[in-house]
Amino acid sequence: MRLRKVKNAYEKLKADTKYFVDKENNYKGRWKSVFNNDNPIHIEIGCGKGQFMMELAKKNPNINYVAIEKYDSVLLRVSEKANEYDIPNLRITIIDANEISNYFDKGEVERIYLNFSDPWPKNHHAKRRLTSKIFLDQYRLILSSNGEIHQKTDNRGLFEFSLESFNENGYGLKHISLDLHKDYEKYPFNITTEFEDKWSKFGPIYRLEAYKK
Repeated sequence: MRLRKVKNAYEKLKADTKYFVDKENNYKGRWKSVFNNDNPIHIEIGCGKGQFMMELAKKNPNINYVAIEKYDSVLLRVSEKANEYDIPNLRITIIDANEISNYFDKGEVERIYLNFSDPWPKNHHAKRRLTSKIFLDQYRLILSSNGEIHQKTDNRGLFEFSLESFNENGYGLKHISLDLHKDYEKYPFNITTEFEDKWSKFGPIYRLEAYKK
């Protein structure tokens, strides 16, 4: 899908004093001060239009959520939607996944969500996948001792790659589903993304949970 560039998106985001956190004001090690509480922090890397994180935040007021995107035009859509509601435990920010450990401190995050990330199907692009070793090493740094990574994807190749990558890089695996929506009784808590709502009828959604050993 072609990304539509929005003129002055970053400037418009900066005007959102309710939800937007400018990465220029680096809160590494101080994210709880952004929320003014000591609640656990969960992040989504690649939040799309924000439906998933907004619904999670509404349902779980005792958890702090940070929705992360690297494109300001995409994040502006999240800002516009979020400002229709009062969600005090939600923040949004522009961060590239390659730099995630520059903006979150050791053990600062309890859960990472990876929903329908770019599969980068060509073999020579494998290092760009968000479950490749280069990213898993960074996640390990910022995750707490009992931290988890929850992944959903409709791409079988990426899912199989992720299973191998987690296993090879010292993560444990649990709650693996080869068809999330068919396994609804096991996962009644599943909150969908916009992408998931649109495409799940065309094929299975794969899901896993990985944890630090």
